[in-house]
Amino acid sequence: MSPIKVGVVGLSSTGWAASALAPGLLNAPSFSLTAVSTTSAASAEASAKKYSALAGHPVKSFHGDASGIANDKDVDLVAVSVKASAQKAVALAVIAAGKDVFIEWPAGANAQDTAEIAAAAKAKGVKSLVGLQGRQAPSIKKVKEILESGVIGKVRSSSIIALCASEINMWGPKISERSIYATDVNGGATWLNIGVGHLFDAVTYLLGDLTTVSATTAQHYPIVMVLDDEQKPTGKTVNASAPDQIAFNGLFKSGAISSAIFRAGLPATKGRKHFLWEIDGEEGSIRMESDELAAPFINVQDPKVYLNGELVEFEPVTSPATNLTSAWEAFAKGEAYPTLEDALKTRRLLEGIKQSAQEGRVVNL
Repeated sequence: MSPIKVGVVGLSSTGWAASALAPGLLNAPSFSLTAVSTTSAASAEASAKKYSALAGHPVKSFHGDASGIANDKDVDLVAVSVKASAQKAVALAVIAAGKDVFIEWPAGANAQDTAEIAAAAKAKGVKSLVGLQGRQAPSIKKVKEILESGVIGKVRSSSIIALCASEINMWGPKISERSIYATDVNGGATWLNIGVGHLFDAVTYLLGDLTTVSATTAQHYPIVMVLDDEQKPTGKTVNASAPDQIAFNGLFKSGAISSAIFRAGLPATKGRKHFLWEIDGEEGSIRMESDELAAPFINVQDPKVYLNGELVEFEPVTSPATNLTSAWEAFAKGEAYPTLEDALKTRRLLEGIKQSAQEGRVVNL
């Protein structure tokens, strides 16, 4: 079978697309990178030159809007890797051209964006893959295997403690200049959207959907120091508008209880728990934990897994691209992979958390 020819919108020299998406794609044998598109001609040409060398064949360059790459005959699928606020316009152009689409999480700036993209893809009959690759994480696959074995019995509760430490320079007292957009509550890249969204897609993948949610949020770092690319203070500050502390509980359709607290901005002091997830069943328990920086982001690194207190052996990911490669290959083979419909369910959960915190009441999902 010929490889699926992929064009990538937003593949510049730095950032997530360059460090994880492109390597993940290049390592997927069922795909071939054939085109790139960025905002300017100069950056597009530089990107095409770089990836032509890495791919071992010519890669076309496009710039400006997405219509050029979306309508190119040498592109079967377009990967959208731009800021959340720009994802809808690019994705809709790709879908209008009849091309299958990969779109980075959070698949738009808000749930309405995600719903519009999902509806357009369904109407056009194109396939979608969303960057919720935490489902492909070896730790999540192992936990799914344990749950399906029945060894811990009926699940009764799920409890999570998660920390995005201040040293990561996101959603706390400091932020990298290139990430300022993440401080905007309406920009789609908040701690709720990214941190809670990525992890709870995996939670509901394993344990099923929630039916209710009750949330409390707080903002402890309204003024954020801006750092340069060398992580040194620029002397500038920005006003953040999104909560950096999020706590919520709810009920799964199964009747199990869910509780979670997501903290951002606290320093990684000795003994502080970065990530702990306990799943309690009637006959036993599963525990996932890690005190590594960025530990809650299981989409890029695996925590340790324990079954009834005993360490479970599995091969963890070796780079942020590993799970992406697995997701690409699952898409090509028609196996289980996250779609826009899955993204929309997670988006609606996040909207429920936001609504509950604002209105001070339980929200039915």
